[in-house]
Amino acid sequence: MQFFLNALAWLADPANWVPGSQSPLPIQDRIIEHLLYTVVAVAIAAVIALPLGFYIGHTGRGRQFVIGFSGAMRALPTLGLLGALFVVIGLTVPFTATAFIASMIAFIVLAVPSILAGAYAGVESVDQDVVDAARSVGMTEFQVLTKVEIPLSLPLIIGGIRAAVLQVIATAVIASYISLGGLGAIIASGISLNDNNRILGGALLVTALALTVDGLFALVQRLTRRDVHRRPARAVSEPLVLSSAARTSGPSAEERYN
Repeated sequence: MQFFLNALAWLADPANWVPGSQSPLPIQDRIIEHLLYTVVAVAIAAVIALPLGFYIGHTGRGRQFVIGFSGAMRALPTLGLLGALFVVIGLTVPFTATAFIASMIAFIVLAVPSILAGAYAGVESVDQDVVDAARSVGMTEFQVLTKVEIPLSLPLIIGGIRAAVLQVIATAVIASYISLGGLGAIIASGISLNDNNRILGGALLVTALALTVDGLFALVQRLTRRDVHRRPARAVSEPLVLSSAARTSGPSAEERYN
């Protein structure tokens, strides 16, 4: 217990939060760096994985490939990949940018499988009757995807992003092995100085950051789930009403829906 109390005392020490403190302090700068690495990596991974996941979930094509690909990507040792990328990229990129680029690629590879799985599983889980009803009123495949399938699958999509964010937050600690910042730099400096309080303090910071971000995503996921619970009835009823209206004179069903 005293071990944890000493680590908490180290975290509470104002000297560790003062700007201009000896590297790798102050703590708030390392937290910002850690969040920056996570946001950049997950954002790029989402740009890659979400469109592909939506396409696979909507068309059903490539599903087996995605399952195999996701499993293979999750099995990659991130530390080994990071070291290999650092060596290869260092041959062509200035050293100052090598660590950042290598880390981003490794974290993107780590984040893509969860986002991809959440996207295609979410779209695939939408009730087929709702999708057929949307098509029956003349909606294009793009409209079916963007106006029906994606809104109804938001909880699972957000769940995939949530898992990716937590994985990157937990794994970004290893970036300190190639001289990058983040909370891993605090832990690495503690190891080099044989300072157990700093090591545990850095680990507690990573844990607290992960729990905080996870709580925010859980709240967003809960809010979207509540919203989705109110949508299916409307999503079904609207197409039925529009289908009936399509048999009457006047504007087309698509024009009425839009």
